[in-house]
Amino acid sequence: MMCRYGIINRIEEFYRSNQYIESLQIRTPSLETPVSHLSGGNQQKVVLGKWLMTEPKILFLDEPTRGIDVGAKAEIHKLIAQLARQGVAIVMVSSELPEVLGMSDRILVLHQGKITGTFINENLTQAEILRCAAGNANLDA
Repeated sequence: MMCRYGIINRIEEFYRSNQYIESLQIRTPSLETPVSHLSGGNQQKVVLGKWLMTEPKILFLDEPTRGIDVGAKAEIHKLIAQLARQGVAIVMVSSELPEVLGMSDRILVLHQGKITGTFINENLTQAEILRCAAGNANLDA
């Protein structure tokens, strides 16, 4: 426990921070480097690491790979898949269809704030998702 009675245990904080830097493969010159000085992908991993320290049962991710390079994106996808295998429920919002198809077991498609499609991701195509995203409902799939 890093905080007890409102007092932060600096030794535990240092240990756990280093643990997440290693496990998430965060590239940083040191633990003291400000997050704003890291690359976009490493900044995303720092944010994810902070949430993982809370040991969540459900993790909501809104565009978790937006604006980061392909290598960092692959690392974050790998981490998300690992968390799912460990039993963490992942709810991910993404506007990138390949990401949605590659990372999801179930997919809900929204159009103008309403659900227009629900799918189990088995042999699902981008065309089916795009049809629902354009407002052509497919609620029985």
